[in-house]
Amino acid sequence: MSGTLRKILVLGASGLIGRFVTDDLRIRGFETIGVARKLSASQRVNASDLELPIMSMASVELARLLRDRAIDVVVNCLGVLQDGPGSDTRAVHRDFVERLLQAIRDSGRTIRLIHVSIPGEAKEDHTAFATTKREAERLIAASGISYAILRPGLVIAPNAYGGSAMVRALAAFPFDLPAEGAATPFQPVAAEDIAETIAWLASRGEATAVAWDLIQPRKISLGGVIDQFRFAFGTANWTRIRMPTFLLDFGAKLGDLASCLGWMPPMRSTAIAELRRGIIGDPHPWIAATGIVPKNIAEMVGRRSATIQDKWFARLFLIKALVIASLVMFWVASGFIALVISFPATKAILASHGFPRWLVAPFAAVTSLMDIGVGVLTAFRRTCAIGLVAGILVSLGYMAGTAILTPDLWLEPLGALVKTGPAIVLMGVALLTLDNR
Repeated sequence: MSGTLRKILVLGASGLIGRFVTDDLRIRGFETIGVARKLSASQRVNASDLELPIMSMASVELARLLRDRAIDVVVNCLGVLQDGPGSDTRAVHRDFVERLLQAIRDSGRTIRLIHVSIPGEAKEDHTAFATTKREAERLIAASGISYAILRPGLVIAPNAYGGSAMVRALAAFPFDLPAEGAATPFQPVAAEDIAETIAWLASRGEATAVAWDLIQPRKISLGGVIDQFRFAFGTANWTRIRMPTFLLDFGAKLGDLASCLGWMPPMRSTAIAELRRGIIGDPHPWIAATGIVPKNIAEMVGRRSATIQDKWFARLFLIKALVIASLVMFWVASGFIALVISFPATKAILASHGFPRWLVAPFAAVTSLMDIGVGVLTAFRRTCAIGLVAGILVSLGYMAGTAILTPDLWLEPLGALVKTGPAIVLMGVALLTLDNR
């Protein structure tokens, strides 16, 4: 099949769909180049995976890339959920597609564009995420090039990211979504079915202009999807507590706040809005055209029992955010208390242990500011790893320094220094689970 076509460029090759599609196409024998703004260390295993500033490339540069690499098919998997630092829905979904279409026309090659979008109707688009996705669809439809717009539902893949990771996490804990949210139609699709569809399109030379919903035919609710993962995790028979709606909305606001710090939590205002909208569509045109029989949710999840790494990931996914937040509050609060609220007491402790009087205040201020600095570094996604390593080193320094200069503090009744050891371990756990991909 791959002998009849072609050389494929996958944009967004570090994401959930893009990564799976890139690897799958290579297994099928297609010559595939994966491009992403940044690849994780584990994704840099093939010389054909490239890190390029794709979002900042002009149409002329994109055309040169397509021409120089002799590309026949472009698969666009780029997307962001919500506006924030480093994320601009209009720039990614609409403006980039406009440049890409111009690049395809200017490349001098006959190129088919396979564009990954979202299901639903335009009249139901109420978020920047959805409206900009739909604007891109209109640009593609009016471009005159050969194209296929694919609208996958909730993507179930061996890997987990974003919404699919959140579904796994909910299945691992004894909590239920609010009744209204659990009943929302939420049709999934297997990543294998997306990849098979792209391979089917790439193997055909005739021009196409199609838009397909890629979802399982049988309707299912979000609660039903989560229940399938519960069966796999062995948590189906647990007694569960139903979350109130306000708690879900509060979690979304916290997610929005975290996104301002560079994090990309799956629970944000846009995610909750899209959750309440649901995922529905008509997969029959896709099935009729390709002959692909979509997997149902039981086949997607139930092909094998959940492994220990599946269970650990699901349990730690939500706990990870709690760990990071608690460490940030721990460091900022400890520094603030020592510097502002209890500064005289802090100086008195140092003075009573023989510190020179001229050194007491500067030393107390510097160490307090150092604690606050560790907390601030840990709060921002870009500097979190630096903050965690700094926190471990500072904690070890405190433990060693007090052992030498003030060993009696180790015998303090409340055991403050003894508790530093578990804090170091917790920072190590946060550091080890920091990867998102």
